Amino acid sequence: MIWSKEETLPRAEMEQLQLARLKETVARVYEKVPYYRAKMQEKGLAPEDIKTLDDLKKLPFTTKQDMRATYPFGLFAVEKDELVRIHASSGTTGKPTVVGYTQGDLETWTDCVSRIACMGGATKKDVAQICFGYGMFTGAFGLHYGLEKIGAAIVPSSTGNTEKQLMFMQDFGTSLLVATPSYALRIAEVAQSLGIDPKKDLKVKTALVGSELLTDAMREEMHAVWGEDVRITSNYGMSELMGPGVSGECLEHCGMHINEDYFIPEIIDSETGEVLPAGEKGELVITCIKKEGLPLIRYRTKDVTRLFYEPCACGRTTCRMENPSGRSDDMLKIRGVNVFPGQIEEVVLSVEELGPHYEIIVEREGYSDKLTVRVELNKETDSFAELQRIENVTRNKLKVVLGLDAKIRLESPNTLQRFEGKAKRIKDLRNKQ
Repeated sequence: MIWSKEETLPRAEMEQLQLARLKETVARVYEKVPYYRAKMQEKGLAPEDIKTLDDLKKLPFTTKQDMRATYPFGLFAVEKDELVRIHASSGTTGKPTVVGYTQGDLETWTDCVSRIACMGGATKKDVAQICFGYGMFTGAFGLHYGLEKIGAAIVPSSTGNTEKQLMFMQDFGTSLLVATPSYALRIAEVAQSLGIDPKKDLKVKTALVGSELLTDAMREEMHAVWGEDVRITSNYGMSELMGPGVSGECLEHCGMHINEDYFIPEIIDSETGEVLPAGEKGELVITCIKKEGLPLIRYRTKDVTRLFYEPCACGRTTCRMENPSGRSDDMLKIRGVNVFPGQIEEVVLSVEELGPHYEIIVEREGYSDKLTVRVELNKETDSFAELQRIENVTRNKLKVVLGLDAKIRLESPNTLQRFEGKAKRIKDLRNKQ
């Protein structure tokens, strides 16, 4: 099902709409946001200099540091009394980033999420259980209102108390699950420990997963426990841009369709800031062209991906972004080699005897970095020879993929920490030694 006609606009019409909205947005932030006006004036730019979509690259970037420097409302283009909702990040690494919504913004957000939910197979007949945390985090509210707009019945169960989550799934007949990929696997793990077979005893037919990277290997792992016929799609967003709803996978699984009438994507070289051609991999930059409260210009997401503009077999003509391969700020440089957690996850999930739960530890010994991967076995074994074989297989596969050696620590089942929200896989101890 295609929710909105804008998802099928010919490229020329989409670009015409984008340009009109870009010009209006740039003029508005120049007038309403002193911080943006100053940054544009530093570059000798005025709103009338934006004449084509190609002129977008003349505009300054916005970063998370800009949001923290103007905390809490310095980048807002409306007065505070026009806001009807305020969200914020956790602020664990500094001042939180604050985002706000007008009534018009909430309507836009709902429309965007309804689109990506329909792409993933959601319908008004679904009972949708939302296992994202409700609160300052935008994920739960975004999916809640988007699915509600479609007509689905919402179970706002939030995170935690997995046994109760399973009770609701059984008693309410949950057919659609919203969760992080890691928590979806955790729910299935707890179900099996209680003698519940997710494939036979639950009615989940659709999973809309987000908030963390969904690798192909993780998707296969989800199919293994939830069933091959379960529709699993990834969606993308971040609070600074709006929340979930920036893009989402359709059932063709060939990238996430970007809601281009609301967001203009670019791919840049993270080091130089140069805009890269379509199809090349780099850092995703997004410009919001319809937001009223917080219309960010050229926001650097730090997510590494690439863009495709060919029409999709699903009938949508919107640009697609490849599932991110990681974040430029999550990339680990170990002995001169760039390492993304997703590469390690792909290897871990390719070893039959290993489970999906792992931890990456980076330490410094003398002047050299040391990489250790802790990973759980699927089942206990007392055979030293078997443990050594599994360790060697995993180590050799990692060496092929990463180009460097890693220490493998095999752990017993149910040893490593489980996450109900976004999984935290990395412990970089180099600056603490």
